[in-house]
Amino acid sequence: MDKFYGRKLQLLPTINLQDIPLTSLIIQAVQKVKNRYQCFRCGNQNQQFFATHFCAKCSSQCTYCRKCITMGKMSTCTELVINEVDMKLDPSISGLEWEGKLSPQQKEASIKVVEAVNENQNLLLWAVCGAGKTEMLFEGIEAALQQGKFVCITTPRVDVVLELSIRFRQAFPTISIAVLYGGSEEIWDGNRITICTVHQLMKFRHTFHLLIIDEVDAFPYNIETHLHWIANESRTIKGSTVQMTATPTSEQQLLALKNKIKNVMVPARYHRQPLPVPSFKWIGNWRKTIRKTQKLPNSLEKWIKLFIQKGCPIFLFVPTINECVFIEEAVKKITVKSASVHSQDPQRHEKVSAFRNGDTQVLITTTILERGVTISNSQIAVLGADEEIFTESALVQISGRAGRHINYANGEVIFFHNGISEEMLKAKKQILLMNHLGIEKGWLDNK
Repeated sequence: MDKFYGRKLQLLPTINLQDIPLTSLIIQAVQKVKNRYQCFRCGNQNQQFFATHFCAKCSSQCTYCRKCITMGKMSTCTELVINEVDMKLDPSISGLEWEGKLSPQQKEASIKVVEAVNENQNLLLWAVCGAGKTEMLFEGIEAALQQGKFVCITTPRVDVVLELSIRFRQAFPTISIAVLYGGSEEIWDGNRITICTVHQLMKFRHTFHLLIIDEVDAFPYNIETHLHWIANESRTIKGSTVQMTATPTSEQQLLALKNKIKNVMVPARYHRQPLPVPSFKWIGNWRKTIRKTQKLPNSLEKWIKLFIQKGCPIFLFVPTINECVFIEEAVKKITVKSASVHSQDPQRHEKVSAFRNGDTQVLITTTILERGVTISNSQIAVLGADEEIFTESALVQISGRAGRHINYANGEVIFFHNGISEEMLKAKKQILLMNHLGIEKGWLDNK
């Protein structure tokens, strides 16, 4: 290791050291590894994100990481205190108080999760949208807590973090749970369960014995490789990582289908009804139509009116943020009970709540709501489904918003397009495959 300069200590994470059994190690935050710089807080190895300047603190040339600078400056003269958390047995833990009942397919997956926890193994949990992945985790998490382990459930999306926090606090009411995301007022104080966005894992090192990564295929985790390093570093050396997704990569699918990796597949929802299969509807140059007439194309307007009359909540997915506004204006000519949301909308969470409560009937959204939000009896339309933003993964997740509730298992999904894309075909093929496997396993009612 290069020589340390200065004594600027960064403790990861901020906790009460008297309460938690720790093994500490001091390392240099930014190091040169094989003639290339690496940041040991965020894992960045892209040399474009490093800069060198004269540092007044160490009185020499100092290199710092610009990738994670918004969380504080990490440089060659900064030290990190890495704390590895030991297991903390607590016989007073009452653990799980969930009163629900797992379906046979959920129980099979739950047993695999418990095995992975007990044997400190990694696991891929491949379950279709609406299969009840969260409930499949409960028994494995309870086993981890009883063994004195620290648990983290992480996901790329804030919306999913908020949704999970509600469900876990209901299922584990006596367990201390930290919910961390950008703007969150909570801090980690040795909580036994942590629910956070992936970027928040940057604050931890060798802390969690059980790391559950939900939606591993979601942006930005699917393209930012340094986030994989961050996730690996947040887990203890001996522990378990459970990756969950409804849309694994092609490589993961192949390895799982050939049993080359430890996995459990759940191709059916708990209510034993098949996944809604999307239909394709040509709509032509819809942008030109809306801008010219200030109205929706006839086929889309007719489809929305049909489900407004039926009193169904409607998701209308659009390709970009800019299009949310002018499409919302066109939708308001059909119903005033409409709104639009996107990643830069400061009222995003309030608008989703209004949609959930029934105050809004049509919600125009970008792919920001492709996952993690469940609305009973929702109907799904994708405008411009052939656009590049709508990948196979995104379209499968969007389709998975429909038919999730046992009383409304047959929601409609329609892809409005100006030419059928390969991603549309692949998404439909994957949904049909899951339905086929569900029938093959006897987990679907084959009517």
